[in-house]
Formats: sequence, C-alpha cells, structure tokens
Amino acid sequence: MLTEQELLQMQADDYMNTSQLAYFEQLLRQQKQDLQRRIEQSKQSLGSREVEPDELDRALIEEENRQSLRLVEREYFLLRKIEQALDRIASRDYGYCKESGQPIGLKRLLARPTAELSLDAKERQEMQEKHFSKRRG
Repeated sequence: MLTEQELLQMQADDYMNTSQLAYFEQLLRQQKQDLQRRIEQSKQSLGSREVEPDELDRALIEEENRQSLRLVEREYFLLRKIEQALDRIASRDYGYCKESGQPIGLKRLLARPTAELSLDAKERQEMQEKHFSKRRG
C-alpha cells in the first residue's frame, strides 16, 4: 500500500491508477468505519440519557440532545458522501470533476477524499451560491 508521500511523488500520467485508487479506497473505508462507530456511540448516548426532574437539568439535556442530533445528521450526510466516493472508485470515475471531467488533483483529494468537483468548479459553484443568496435577499 502506498504512503501519502509516495502517492504525491507519482507522475502526473499515473493519475488514478490502480495503486492510487486502492489508497483512496482504503482511506475512505477507514473513514467510513470511524464515522459509523461515532454515529453508533452518539445514538447509544442519546438513548441512555435520563431525564432529570429539575427543569434546568431537563432543558440542558434537551439542548445537548439537539446538538447531538445535528452532529449525527451531519455525520450521516458525510457517510453518504463517502459511500458515493466508494461507488465512484468502483466505477473508476473517482478523482475526476463531475462538472468538467478534469482531474481533481491528489492534494485536494487528500484534504477532502469525498470531493466531486475540481477546485475551480467548486469556487464557481460557491460564487453562484453567494450571488444567488444575495439576490434572494
């Protein structure tokens, strides 16, 4: 298995070869396992909290539960993105921008293995979202 340094030292024409795909598949599978473990721990924690008779304690527990639920929701969203990235690895589309078809780049994928867009495409998307949100008021 490649190290991150070996991955970055590979030639540009080796982009998304079998070794690189295997590296990212292993990385994503590990992230998926860690995420599933955290989700399960959060669910168990939510289910085991007892409601205290004191009003302030109840309010505090309810706020902690809301925050935990938001975190679990974000983790489920990330889990779906990881599964989509694994699907792209299986179909050998991983590492290429969904918008332009151009390589996303190893550094960007190392920073965000679930990336679907190149840096340029992502910046354009964010500018459009910013422009649209300003128009909406």
